[in-house]
Amino acid sequence: MMTLIDQDIAHITRVMRPSLHGDLGGPILPPAYWRKRLYQLLDTEHLSKAQLCSIDSLLLQLEEFVRAGIPHRADPATGLPWHIETPGELVGQS
Repeated sequence: MMTLIDQDIAHITRVMRPSLHGDLGGPILPPAYWRKRLYQLLDTEHLSKAQLCSIDSLLLQLEEFVRAGIPHRADPATGLPWHIETPGELVGQS
């Protein structure tokens, strides 16, 4: 039986990469969104080793994406460009 945490990890695993690659306008959701979701999962009590490994793997994928460079896209709410992240920004932020 999958727990809610397992379901959340599975969902993020399925949708994070396509969301980051987005379309011609850039990512559909920015890396900061995915980082926040992953750190929220890390804050959950009683994670199993498998869950921790899955979340760590997703954080590494996110860092690889940032290192490769992110196409620009405007935030639909404000019309302003999303913050463009640089490698190393991933560590120590939640």
